Amino acid sequence: MSAVFRRLLPSRVRMRLTLLYGVLFVVSGAVLLAITYLLVNHASSSVVLGREGEGPVLGHAGGPLGLTDGQVPLRLNDGAGALRAHAYRQHQQDLRSLLVQSGIALAIMAVLSIALGWLVAGRVLRPLRTMTGTIRRISARNVHERLAVAGPADELKDLADTVDGLLGRLEGALDAHKRFVANAAHELRTPLTLEHALVEESLMDREATAESYRSNLERLLTISEQQARLLESLLTLSSSERGLDRSEPLDLADVAEQTVRMPRPGVARHALRVTTSTAPAPVAGDTALVQRLVANLVDNAVGYNVPGGHVRISTGTEDGRAVVTVVNSGPRVEPEQVERLFEPFQRLGRTADEGHHGLGLSIVRTIATAHDALLSASARPGGGLVVAVAFPARAEPASPAPRPDPAAAR
Repeated sequence: MSAVFRRLLPSRVRMRLTLLYGVLFVVSGAVLLAITYLLVNHASSSVVLGREGEGPVLGHAGGPLGLTDGQVPLRLNDGAGALRAHAYRQHQQDLRSLLVQSGIALAIMAVLSIALGWLVAGRVLRPLRTMTGTIRRISARNVHERLAVAGPADELKDLADTVDGLLGRLEGALDAHKRFVANAAHELRTPLTLEHALVEESLMDREATAESYRSNLERLLTISEQQARLLESLLTLSSSERGLDRSEPLDLADVAEQTVRMPRPGVARHALRVTTSTAPAPVAGDTALVQRLVANLVDNAVGYNVPGGHVRISTGTEDGRAVVTVVNSGPRVEPEQVERLFEPFQRLGRTADEGHHGLGLSIVRTIATAHDALLSASARPGGGLVVAVAFPARAEPASPAPRPDPAAAR
């Protein structure tokens, strides 16, 4: 029944508003007509017919019999039946005349109200039509345009301001996407150019030896591995931006300990001291993405460090959230530069040739966003960073027993 009713409704908002205005006027007019009819009927009841054998008592000044005594009743004894019948007929005729004339007036005004409703609805919807036309003209090439609706702060202006805000965020996202594509193309073009140069050098050198060929092949293998890591990072960044495909229980303490146990050449090369302080931190999320988040934090702390420096990984719960924190020494970072490090392809005094593509922290931020986690980072006064990621805690911890705080040196 409801589906049939929806199909019968007009598809245009203007027609719906017109019908609504017309129906409201007809209903209110009918109610007003009924009230007027009842009031007139009640007022005419002052003409009271007397008991059988007595004349009618007429109290209206200037009533149907021409009495002029105001509300003072006058009793007539002669021809009581005829006068009673005449007064009743006159009263009914007046009521019918009032009803017919009021109905005709209501019908005329109903037609006028529909016409006026059509005009008023068009006037009310005119700003919406203007906004719709502007939005249809906006595309990726002119996304900088705005509705910029002027006028009182009503619902239509709120809608226009909301659309302008949405267009602003869309413009920012498109600009970020363009920068990302340009940076990714640059990152991929550099190793491809180097590979081409190495191959060309080997082909053009007619006196090349097996040792030189081997050296070039080793360099090509290194470049290929860097490209593979870059592509893997890009795929991880893309998949984490789509959101979570699955969610499962895990503990940040276990993830942190597994991450620390993985060998990292930079730890031994720079004689870094890596320590852990883990407490149960149960969360629900994508295990692979959470492992990549913690691994990227540790890799960033190890890669951007100083000889003899330190890296500390800790987990626990704070304010109802499971938190993993990575603190590292390193070169001094200006506080205003911290946020920039979480943008794609942003590095701190490093180049892609060293294996750092500037995607590690941007992947961390994207994975944190996919898990509704809060990401905070700050520069240490002595150099290095403090990065903390607070996940929504899982209701039931996986391991309620306290975990000892191990310390591992690397």
